[in-house]
Amino acid sequence: MAIKVGFVSLGCPKNLLDTENMLYMLADNGFEIVPEDVDADVIIINTCAFIESAKQEAIDNILDVAWLKENHTLKGIVVTGCLAERYRDEVLERMPEVDCVLGTGSISHIVDAVNAAYKGEKYTRFDDVNEAPFYNERVITTPEYFAYLKIAEGCDNRCSYCVIPDIRGKFRSRSIEEIVAEAKDLAALGVKELCLVAQDTTRYGEDIYGTYCLDSLLQALSEVEGIQWIRLMYCYADRLTDAVIDELANNPKVAKYIDMPLQHISDSVLKRMNRRDTEASIRETIGMLRERVSDITIRTTFITGFPGETEEDFEKLKAFIKEIKFERLGVFEYSREENTPAYDLPDQIPEKLKRKRYDILMREQRRIHKELNEKAVGKTLRVLCEGYDRAAEIYYGRPQSDAPDIDGKVYFSAPRRLRDGEMVDVEITEVLDYDLCGRALNK
Repeated sequence: MAIKVGFVSLGCPKNLLDTENMLYMLADNGFEIVPEDVDADVIIINTCAFIESAKQEAIDNILDVAWLKENHTLKGIVVTGCLAERYRDEVLERMPEVDCVLGTGSISHIVDAVNAAYKGEKYTRFDDVNEAPFYNERVITTPEYFAYLKIAEGCDNRCSYCVIPDIRGKFRSRSIEEIVAEAKDLAALGVKELCLVAQDTTRYGEDIYGTYCLDSLLQALSEVEGIQWIRLMYCYADRLTDAVIDELANNPKVAKYIDMPLQHISDSVLKRMNRRDTEASIRETIGMLRERVSDITIRTTFITGFPGETEEDFEKLKAFIKEIKFERLGVFEYSREENTPAYDLPDQIPEKLKRKRYDILMREQRRIHKELNEKAVGKTLRVLCEGYDRAAEIYYGRPQSDAPDIDGKVYFSAPRRLRDGEMVDVEITEVLDYDLCGRALNK
């Protein structure tokens, strides 16, 4: 009888791709993947450890699964991902319920780990993250109409608050040929939207081709039959080239959307963060995007409460957000992470003040988002239908201006039955908080 395996996948889409790779390896080796934890013989928890809240979420999930081991039929627990890589020996020492731990460079050994966990044996493996291969085979866990596509791994930026370079290793690009081949496989499965992910997508190609090649990759992917939207995530403003902006402006398959975390606007804070941007360069990049790409949606994130952030720095950030009116924006409270340069910086900000600044910025962004949404009323948007809410008796989906999982939705009526993944034109009639409402046109 096949060993039954359950999965808990935490963190970002890049982590989800590792989960999908492991799912394929296990299914290909005869294991049975089960959707319910209570049915599993072994549960794999693929963790995140980027900030304190992510670490706590990982620990809580491990403890929840440990209850099944003590009180139900669960035989083994495997912990993988960033928490496993970052804390290695500590996972087994502090949580003896865990049987096996695999670092981020060792997911190819998931079969050995599951077999060991099933037998109640301890197993750990931490291969060099810089030598970890890219995996082309995966079990898609997203809806059939969209998928994440990893174009590179690792990061060399060394932002002073970030542990990712230690967890994921140096920056490494996949070849254009390999990425396009995977895109063709995804298109054959019915995928219409590709969300390109990496720690730094705008650096793509520099390490293997000697120059930034994201524009060339976009051109190659746009030739894949069946793919209709290509979405750019995790871009760095200082590496956004004219050629990539041209693709955003002129390539009909490249969504007029860019995820570009900026983190702050104060030059003094950016310097302490070890970011390469300045206020002037950030303003120049935003100006080029708004001028050259009609209807561009810019998503960004900021960190407030970074060590040494003065009231003047904060007010500058608040005024910048109010001025620029980002279409999509998120805010994080600074998380003090051990083994990062920022951990030892002077003038750490009290947690209560971090929260206060966070609340102020999010209130401002809610106002801006509502204002921008109201301007969409009366317009017709191309929407990717994602499903039907039977309780509300209404369809829902996303336009190009909204990425899966992190942005809003459009709720709409339709004169005929729609399939998930179908593209429809929707006339917007009203605003519902962060979302929009409308009706599909009879086409």
